[in-house]
Amino acid sequence: MKYAVSACLMGINCKYDGGNNEHIKLQEFLKDKEYILICPEVAGGMSVPRIPCEIKNGVVLNRHGEDMSEYFRLGAQKELQKLKKHKIDVVILQPRSPSCGIGQIYDGSFTKTLIQKNGIFAQACINENITVLSPDDVIYL
Repeated sequence: MKYAVSACLMGINCKYDGGNNEHIKLQEFLKDKEYILICPEVAGGMSVPRIPCEIKNGVVLNRHGEDMSEYFRLGAQKELQKLKKHKIDVVILQPRSPSCGIGQIYDGSFTKTLIQKNGIFAQACINENITVLSPDDVIYL
């Protein structure tokens, strides 16, 4: 089985604030497995650090109200091509992200309010019938 993993979960500083979401248990799970790193936001041309973004009414807006949707769509498209090229079976994504969130993302109010929805890249993977998991799901594999 081949995996793709949000780079921030593996300790790469690619989050909006220049940090990461390092997940030690996930790293332990993957230590003897084949995987690639992905970051749709960086792949789409966004900088590190960058102004935080959330999805509101289907549009990705940064905290200043600027439409960043094109970066997110481009990044999702590029990373989806990468998944296909590497014949990835399972994608493990950072929760709550406007790109990678699975099941829940922030509502666009920048108040940390969660709604039931997927991020742009997570939804693109689901649409392509690629298995998508959060890091906490890996304990069940």
